Amino acid sequence: MIRILDAGAQTTIQDLGRPGQLRYGIPPSGAVDRYACVLANRLVGNADGAAALECTLAGPRFEVDVPCAIGVAGADMPVTLNGREAPGWTTLALKPGDVVKLGFARSGVRSYIAFSGGIDVPAVMASRSTYVRGRLGGLEGRALRKEDRLRVFAAALPRPWRIARRAVPDYEGEPAIRVVLGPQDDRFTRDGIAALLETPYQMLPQSDRMGARLRGERISHSRGHDIISDGIALGSIQVPGDGQPIVLLVDRQSTGGYAKLATVCSFDIGRIGQLKPGRSLRFQAVTIEDAHRLLRDSDALLESELREEIG
Repeated sequence: MIRILDAGAQTTIQDLGRPGQLRYGIPPSGAVDRYACVLANRLVGNADGAAALECTLAGPRFEVDVPCAIGVAGADMPVTLNGREAPGWTTLALKPGDVVKLGFARSGVRSYIAFSGGIDVPAVMASRSTYVRGRLGGLEGRALRKEDRLRVFAAALPRPWRIARRAVPDYEGEPAIRVVLGPQDDRFTRDGIAALLETPYQMLPQSDRMGARLRGERISHSRGHDIISDGIALGSIQVPGDGQPIVLLVDRQSTGGYAKLATVCSFDIGRIGQLKPGRSLRFQAVTIEDAHRLLRDSDALLESELREEIG
């Protein structure tokens, strides 16, 4: 059992999501930063899709009552074990009564805590991910609260690992986010498209798991911002009448009636999800062929051995 002593800013149970339900109005949910969630699970010997905790801006404090191991990956949240500093991106062995705390993120936004065996909550539509707006999945379809108790599946303690330095992302700086223009780029002026691709956009604090709201140079439409509602893909960049882009994320709606100028490539979604409010990003257009090549490169990296055994 895991006893939540302090839930943090917003901590939910997430795995890699529930695809195939968007046609019924149910988003896939799952980890915003898939890469960090997968590596956290690999630190404790889990399958990539095991349920873990997604912590936003500040993590939880919790106590375990059985021997287990955890892996923490993602945003740079200071980790303490029984009050002493402990490393992230590393397997941490815990004893009954041990207390772990994740503090406020120094860089990045979302951190992931995987437990050996994975978190044991009922699967809903083949996923344990939490969709808070729909009160679906996870623990009663909500963020964790103080005094919640979670079960983990029984598993042997893994060998200790750390993630190789080359595989640890840098969440500082101004990231270049790759996009493919369309599907409604014909509804924007040349200057509007140039604004998206040539000027920075700042992350707003109103952003969440549904969408990243950005502020920057106004993106002008050529034929109005309203369209007949159509499907929303992961990473769709909607531009409503105020000319400010919104990147739709894992808890997005199924359809939308604003023109979509471009779509963020799937391998850069996690980087958007790690951008703190007030920080800026830039968009970079790539062709569909380039996007496919970059996706293959990203998948190949994740399939390579990114861990180093300790000891």
